[in-house]
Amino acid sequence: MKSSSLRTPLLCLGLLALAACGGKKEQGPPQMPTPEVGVVKAQPVSAPLNKDLVGRLSAFRSADVRARVAGVLLKRVYEEGTDVKKGQVLFEIDPSVYQANLNSAQANLVSAQATYANAHKAAERTRQLRPQGYVSQSDLDNAEANERSSAAAVKQSQAAVESSRISLGFTRVTAPIDGRAGQQQVTEGAIVGNGNADAGASSTLLTTVDQLDPLYVNFTVGAADLDRLRRAQSAGHVSLSDPTKTTVDVILPDGSKYEQQGQLDFSGATVDPTTGTVNLRAQLANADKRLLPGTYVTIKANLGQQNNVFLVPQQGVARDVAGAYVLVVNEEGKVQRKDITANDLSNGNWIVTGGLATGDQVIVSGLQSVQPGAPAKASPWQPGKDAGPPNGAPGGQPAAGKH
Repeated sequence: MKSSSLRTPLLCLGLLALAACGGKKEQGPPQMPTPEVGVVKAQPVSAPLNKDLVGRLSAFRSADVRARVAGVLLKRVYEEGTDVKKGQVLFEIDPSVYQANLNSAQANLVSAQATYANAHKAAERTRQLRPQGYVSQSDLDNAEANERSSAAAVKQSQAAVESSRISLGFTRVTAPIDGRAGQQQVTEGAIVGNGNADAGASSTLLTTVDQLDPLYVNFTVGAADLDRLRRAQSAGHVSLSDPTKTTVDVILPDGSKYEQQGQLDFSGATVDPTTGTVNLRAQLANADKRLLPGTYVTIKANLGQQNNVFLVPQQGVARDVAGAYVLVVNEEGKVQRKDITANDLSNGNWIVTGGLATGDQVIVSGLQSVQPGAPAKASPWQPGKDAGPPNGAPGGQPAAGKH
């Protein structure tokens, strides 16, 4: 009797334990909350059409100062590396030989003038006697011929005097333009030559003068890029500015922006067959002579504006081997990847020209907690609450977008 009375309570306890275990299995693991992300809605806007290029500065005008007569260089008159004015004497060449040539030419001129005076008087006398029959027509013809020959000799002597005077003037070498004179190329005492003064062949280079205000910025643009921009303009996606109104911003080697804007003043009409580029040039003010010719600079050419593009904060754009992409929250509340075209930056935003649609909710913050296909709760992005781009990719590094 005792064994049956004890068996009943133990059976009840066992059944209760099995019921309790069964209840725990039905409960399951706890559900994770849907991650919240900050998004910006894509809205079409117009943005500047800028292109980053590399340019090189060159002098507005550059003139070689060469010896135009041969002789011994006596002295340098100017100070190297200083500004000079047009016509200012820079060098002096020994003038003694050219002064002697001028004196000789002047003496020949006086002799020719005396000969002409005698021939003129003889011709006048013959012309007066001819009507009276005292001289023959042949004598008159000879007298007038001598008069004409002596007159021509006077003009020839005058030209020789002028030539000698010019050569003597060339012994004082002057600056051909306003600008900054460079380093002396030939020392005093050296013999300089002119070769051919008109063509400059074999003439001795003495120094150079460069005009530094304004300066030129020379750069190139790929012919394919220009063709793409023109096709985009025809389609209405781009509004190119008038070439006379196109400006460039110059970024100096230290990363600072030059305070003066350049103005485009030349665009090549042909393509360089070796590089496939078109030459362009802008004019840049340089009143304080801060910039020097030969310097390589980065320029931002302002070519116009882009129409119907989207601005996405830098941290919302990532890149991988396939190109640039963003993550969006679609209508189903799930994360979706969209490949985009984003090649230019404007005030901290990527300019997206393809891959997005109006109203797309682009994820900018909370990117580490989501992945494509997973649910996400979208809320307006608050600047400053940024966790960086997905997959650890640096969204601020410029790279070619997916085309």
